[in-house]
Amino acid sequence: MPLPAVRPEQYGALLNAKCARVKDLLEAYSPPTPEVFASEALAFRMRAEFRMWHRGDGLDYVMFDPDDPRNPIPVESFPIACTPIQQKMSPLRDRLTKTKILRNKLFQVEFLSSLAGDTLITLIYHRPLGSEWENEARTLAAQLGVAIVGRSRKQKIVVGKDFVEEILPVTGRNFFYRQYEQSFTQPNAGINIKMLEWACEQASICSGDLLELYCGNANFTLPLSRHFEYVVATEVAKTSVRAARENVAANEIENVEIVRLSAEEVVQALRQERPFRRLAALPKPLHEYELNTLFVDPPRAGLDDKTVAIAAGFNTVLYISCNPMSLQANLETLCATHNVASFALFDQFPYTDHMECGVLLQRK
Repeated sequence: MPLPAVRPEQYGALLNAKCARVKDLLEAYSPPTPEVFASEALAFRMRAEFRMWHRGDGLDYVMFDPDDPRNPIPVESFPIACTPIQQKMSPLRDRLTKTKILRNKLFQVEFLSSLAGDTLITLIYHRPLGSEWENEARTLAAQLGVAIVGRSRKQKIVVGKDFVEEILPVTGRNFFYRQYEQSFTQPNAGINIKMLEWACEQASICSGDLLELYCGNANFTLPLSRHFEYVVATEVAKTSVRAARENVAANEIENVEIVRLSAEEVVQALRQERPFRRLAALPKPLHEYELNTLFVDPPRAGLDDKTVAIAAGFNTVLYISCNPMSLQANLETLCATHNVASFALFDQFPYTDHMECGVLLQRK
């Protein structure tokens, strides 16, 4: 996102225009009037990454305009980042500039922060890292009060820890999350809380057990677990599965099982096309759960055809989408069997064309 696009004084108008485009896109499926959840206009991003541009012994944070990708744009401030990230950007750059071993062949800097006040900085290099780098990184981490991860090809050095701790208040309860660096987390924590509360409101009318695909670090799984007898949540990324299991345990939730399966493998398991040893740890076979409700939060490509076909067999489908276009394609099939009972728009990415959508689908 080019920084000139950040215009807080125009945020309301920009949001209204974006909502209108999404409503027009999905109008054919007769959704109800959507609830619209606006973001804070500034300081909303819990993640930020910048290329580092070397000019002699100096360093600049830079970004690139997609329309002019060859020319770096120096970034002196980043007002859409959360306050902890904004506060650490200048001190970090100053210390990196003054310390040759930390500056040498530094390619990229990534920030990850949390509402709980935890901050992690990842430094990515085009050279091997050794003990001298690690010693300087420890000094830097102590000066800034952060954890640091150093990365280069086939190398990762952790100074402190490689995650941040997050606390999200959802419908009267605090949920604790461990969020690992370079793993997917929701970038806009304020909007994430609104998505979680909306999803819980929809789930409050459901019954039986829940099957969740693409559960990530159990972001939705934890609060949704209060509305079902059992939850079987699946994810394919190893680090996310690890985080999900740690988060379920940390929150002392006993009705959730995390299984490392892709969406395609879940489809095969539901159809009993092949056995999976990873399902053997479940308290009972998958087909014996009362799986009335399906929750999905897929990547931008949406659900593939086989997963859509399985989704059509559920009484209720709760669908969070980060891409209205792929949601539209999936609704074209799902609305043959289901009605859109509830519709919400979440402005996860202000000042961009991206819009997060939530739909509750109920069998006709």
